[in-house]
Amino acid sequence: MRFLLDDEQQAFARSLDGMLAAADTPAVVRAWASGDTAPGRALWSRLAEAGVFALAVPEQHDGLGPLPVELTVAFTQLGCHAVPGPLVETVAAAAFLDRLGDEAAAAAWLPGIASGKTAATLCLLSPDSPYALDAHAADVVFVADGDTVRLAETAGPVQSSADPARRPARPLGGTVLARGPGVAAAAAHAADVAALATAAQALGLGRTLLERTVEYARQRTQFGVAIGSFQAVKHRLADALIALEFAQPLIHAAALALASAAPGAGREIAAAKVSACEAAYTAARTALQLHGALGYTEAPALSLWIRKARALRSAWGTPAACRARVLAP
Repeated sequence: MRFLLDDEQQAFARSLDGMLAAADTPAVVRAWASGDTAPGRALWSRLAEAGVFALAVPEQHDGLGPLPVELTVAFTQLGCHAVPGPLVETVAAAAFLDRLGDEAAAAAWLPGIASGKTAATLCLLSPDSPYALDAHAADVVFVADGDTVRLAETAGPVQSSADPARRPARPLGGTVLARGPGVAAAAAHAADVAALATAAQALGLGRTLLERTVEYARQRTQFGVAIGSFQAVKHRLADALIALEFAQPLIHAAALALASAAPGAGREIAAAKVSACEAAYTAARTALQLHGALGYTEAPALSLWIRKARALRSAWGTPAACRARVLAP
C-alpha cells in the first residue's frame, strides 16, 4: 500500500499553501469570530476555484470526485492555515447528498457546493451532537434525524466553543427533504467523510503549531542560551513531532480505505481521527507551555491554532468514541 503523495498531489498541496499563506488567514479567522463572514466567504470562493469542494462532489454534478486522498491533502493545508467556516460540514453534506439516492436533491445542491456558491452545514442529530456548525453563515442547513432529513429554516442561540471562530447552534424547524432507510446510510457515510477531513485538518494544524513553537524555541533565550537547547524542551517537541508523524500514514490509509469502500474503512477513519486530533492537541499543549505567558494571551495569532486544536479534538467523534469504534468486535 502506498502512503506517499504523488507529484500532482504534492503540487496541489503547495499551490494551496501558497494561496493561503498570502491570504492573511488570522485576520479572516478574527473577522469570522466577530460575525463578519465576508472575508471568509471571499476566501471560500478562492478555495472553490482551486477545486477543494469539487473533490467531494461526483463528476456528474460538476465535481472532480469523490477523491478522499486529495480531500485529505486539501484539508491538511486548510488546517495548517486555520481557515474558518463549515469546511468539513460542506464536504460532508456533499457526501451525504451523493449517497442519499435523491437525484433531485443532488442536482439542486451539489453543483453549487462544487463551485463554491453554496456553503452548507450538516447536523447528524443525536443527543451527543444536536448542533450545526456555522449555520448563520451557511446557505443551506441539512439535518438528518434517523430516517428523515430536513432543511432547517433557522438556528437557535449560538453555543460556546473552545474555538471562537466555531459557532455551533441548534437547527430549528424546516421542511422534510427525504425519508427512508437510505437517510441513515447516507448519514453514516457523511460522518466518515467528516471524521477523515477533520483528522487531516488536525494534522495540518498540529504541524503549524509545532513549526512555530520550534522557531520560537530557537529564538527565545534563558540563562544566555536558546531554550530549544534544553533537554526537557527537546523532549516535548520530539513527542509532538512523533505523534504527528505517526498520524499521517493513518490518515492516508483511511483515505485509501474510504476510496476503495473497504469493509474496515470505518475503523481506519476512527483510528486516523483519534491519532491526528490527539497529536494536534499534544502540539497545542506544547506550544502553550513553551511560549510561556505569551501562550495564554489572545493577541498572538498562535492562539487561533491552539484553541482550534481543542475544538477539533471532539468534533465528528470524541477520542473515546473513536477508540471504541476501533476496538469494536
